[in-house]
Amino acid sequence: MARINDVGGMTGFPLITEEADEPMFHADWEAHVFALNGLMVRKGVYNLDEFRDAVERIPPAEFLAASYYERWLRAITTLLVEKGVASVEELGGA
Repeated sequence: MARINDVGGMTGFPLITEEADEPMFHADWEAHVFALNGLMVRKGVYNLDEFRDAVERIPPAEFLAASYYERWLRAITTLLVEKGVASVEELGGA
């Protein structure tokens, strides 16, 4: 079963353009999300397969509208709720 992240060979998507000398992070919050994910994996809250699956479960319209690290943040918050580490309310959701 193909998920929204698996768009290889599909029509209707623009070519990927590389930014010359692109920085790893475009904003400080992206670095924080990257670090948070590494911490959660090292602490055993979830593993990389669970993280990848959480990214791939983002509804297609939301997935396509989100930036790379917005997808990461969505996956992290999803897993924190699913694992009982935090509630939706604690994470600022409704």
